[in-house]
Amino acid sequence: MIEPSQLAAYIASRICHDLISPVASVNSALELLDDPGDADMKAQAEQLLVNGAEAAAARIQLLRYAFGSAGLSDTAADRHEVKQIVEGFMKSHKPSVEWNIDTPHFSCGHARVLMNLVIMATTSIPRGGVVSLNVHNQDDTLSVVASGRGPRAKLSDFTKAAIAGEVPEEGWSARTIQPLFARMVTDELGGTLSVRTGEEEVVFTASGLRAEG
Repeated sequence: MIEPSQLAAYIASRICHDLISPVASVNSALELLDDPGDADMKAQAEQLLVNGAEAAAARIQLLRYAFGSAGLSDTAADRHEVKQIVEGFMKSHKPSVEWNIDTPHFSCGHARVLMNLVIMATTSIPRGGVVSLNVHNQDDTLSVVASGRGPRAKLSDFTKAAIAGEVPEEGWSARTIQPLFARMVTDELGGTLSVRTGEEEVVFTASGLRAEG
């Protein structure tokens, strides 16, 4: 469907895109701190610096799992760490997050699938809402569900196409590649990625995952 070199280039571009905003905030704060402004401006700059640095660090942590080598292991994942990473990521986005992980099997690979679904669910409700996460056993396999619930929840055409195994009408790019990658990491665990839409809700499900970890 896509050449490995293209996939790597688009994923790298996607990571850079996700980090532009918080890094730009850090740069802006540093420029303000260099100006001989008043105390209020200095305080605002310091807060902007803290917020930008925290957002950048949180996004790097999640992207390290979602796209990087942290999610390649089939060993058990630290659930507390996974929860901290996701909640840190969500702080720099408008939606809040709810949790329900009820399974004895939760590997780093499962965490990688979960975090890719978090990205898609968050993108589906850019104006805010709730990302609800559910992980549970399904016979001898695992199911990971991430739903985006909000007043303007919407599934993009390119996400729908990528999950269906089709090339989006606009083609592959840094903007459209992540849903394809989510399907690929789900496939690697023997699962199936699907999506359904409802009233003010978009639900992403990775089902039939190997119960490893």
